Amino acid sequence: MLRRSLLCCAVLIAAPAFAADEADALVAQSRTAVQSFGGQLKTALSEAIAAGGPVNGIAVCNEKAPGIAAQASAASGLDVARTSLKVRNPGNEPDAWERSMLEQFDARKAAGEPADTLEAHAIVEEDGVRTFRYMKAIPTAQLCLNCHGADLKPEVAAKIDALYPQDRARGYAAGDLRGAFTVRKVLAEN
Repeated sequence: MLRRSLLCCAVLIAAPAFAADEADALVAQSRTAVQSFGGQLKTALSEAIAAGGPVNGIAVCNEKAPGIAAQASAASGLDVARTSLKVRNPGNEPDAWERSMLEQFDARKAAGEPADTLEAHAIVEEDGVRTFRYMKAIPTAQLCLNCHGADLKPEVAAKIDALYPQDRARGYAAGDLRGAFTVRKVLAEN
């Protein structure tokens, strides 16, 4: 699955051959890609729920979200996805870097930072390959509570249980940190 500095400022694990302006360009490109992905996903969810209620919206995340992520990835040249500490789809489980960033996001939110401002980026080595990583927090919006809130309609809970028997993505309130958009781009092999 595709995934992945700001601890009050950006932390960049610098490599001599990678200039800061190149990192800035990748951050800007990542922001655009996740904004596109998030915007298209929200539109599709809103339309589906308006047309057939919250149960209809489940199909968007189950069936359409992977395609929307693939379109955002193809358009940007980045690998774009979503992850969370409490995933619904086991295929979206965070890797070690993502988990660390999500835990930092939780701590920063608990310290008073608004969830919608949380982001992180770094250049890391993954299996001997220099890789750019970026994450942008996803705050829980009112729309999300239809399927991720504490009080789900019985038909919504039943549909989620049928599609995702290992679901852990419930019990959120508006403004909670739902998860994050995550971006990865291989830079160069060492």
